[in-house]
Amino acid sequence: MKIKSSFGDRVFDVLNITLMLIICFVTLYPVWYIIVYSFNEGKDAMLGGIYFWPRKFTLDNYRTVFSNSDITTAFMVTVARTVLTTTLHVFFTAMVAYAFMRKELMGRKIYMAMGTITLFFGGGLIPYFLLIKSLGLYNTFWVYVIPGMFNFYNLIIFQAFFRELPVELEESAKIDGANDFLIFARIILPLSTPVLATIALFVGVYNWNDYFMGVIFINNPKLQPIQTFLYKVIAQVTSNQMLANAPGGIATRNVTSQSLKMATMVITTMPIVCVYPFLQKYFVKGLLIGAIKG
Repeated sequence: MKIKSSFGDRVFDVLNITLMLIICFVTLYPVWYIIVYSFNEGKDAMLGGIYFWPRKFTLDNYRTVFSNSDITTAFMVTVARTVLTTTLHVFFTAMVAYAFMRKELMGRKIYMAMGTITLFFGGGLIPYFLLIKSLGLYNTFWVYVIPGMFNFYNLIIFQAFFRELPVELEESAKIDGANDFLIFARIILPLSTPVLATIALFVGVYNWNDYFMGVIFINNPKLQPIQTFLYKVIAQVTSNQMLANAPGGIATRNVTSQSLKMATMVITTMPIVCVYPFLQKYFVKGLLIGAIKG
């Protein structure tokens, strides 16, 4: 039997849908505007009046951006950084989290207390910079990887998931002669796909979007990530150089520094935007890990 909705319910539905549509528009339109602007002739776009579709469609903005070899190098650095750091972070943090759960680990409570303190207090940028430099990581690719191999907050998320796994699985494996590392590699990790994917998403998105490490710890253009390249384009440090080096006189005809910024934004953002929907279900599940004890 269909229940007839009241006038108040219908008014609420209309207002709710209207509000959601406004929020969606406000959220998505700036992204769409950047895409539209990047496919329009730069000098024509400066006249204004471009809102929903390119008025003079062109690919010159993208040709100019890709003609700069630095963006290809930056893209490769970012891909290598994201894949390597994410893989090492997930494995290393999960391994430490599993070890911290072992009651026979000496000083376990002390280690947990020390790690918890780091969630609330930090040494600051200058001591961190001096530490990175003293370790020989400054201006090297490994400055992206080694400091990002461990995060205590992610360790807590791993532990919350591991606690939900049946203890009988470990006991059975020990009876069969398996050691702790074999149990971790053959039993714990295969059963932890949701939390592994969640942490991989967190770390991967962070490493792809991070520009700060490249600004502070890298001065070699060959080692800068794609987001640092974008930062310099937006700051017009690189965009003017790309205009000067544009092939075939494109810069003098159709391209402006503003259109180059828009095209660079699209190039640097689209890869992670395309990957994110496939991992979103793990992101939602990861937010609930440990919230409800089964």
